[in-house]
Amino acid sequence: QVQPVESGGGLVQPGGSLRLACAANGRTASRYTIGWFRQAPGKEREFVAAIRSGGNTGYGTSMKARFTISRDNAKNMVYLQMNALNPEDTALYYCALSNLNLITSSMPNPQYYDAWGQGTQVTVSS
Repeated sequence: QVQPVESGGGLVQPGGSLRLACAANGRTASRYTIGWFRQAPGKEREFVAAIRSGGNTGYGTSMKARFTISRDNAKNMVYLQMNALNPEDTALYYCALSNLNLITSSMPNPQYYDAWGQGTQVTVSS
C-alpha cells in the first residue's frame, strides 16, 4: 500500500524554523507530484506547498516567502523547510502523494492526491 510517512514536527518558538520530511513510500518521488497540506483545529485543510517532476514548485499564499519545498531523488524524500514560524502555523502537517504530474495551478486541490500520511504536529508557541 502506498502511504507516505512524515517526520520532523515538534514544538518551536515564534520566529524559529523546522524541517519536515516525507518518505514517499511506494512511489517514486521524482516522477510525480508530492505536496504538503496542513490542518489546524477547527479550520479547513490548507495547501502548503508541492513539487512536481522537473522541480516546479507551488506554494500557499502565506507560505511562499517563508517555506521551501525540496526533493532528494536518491532517498525518495521530500522536505519542507519552514522559517520565521508564527503561532498561526500551528497545525497537523500532512504529506500527500499524487500519481499525476500536476501543473502549478492544480497543486492546491487535494482531490488530485491519492495517498496521505498520518501527519506530523507542528506547534509554534513561546
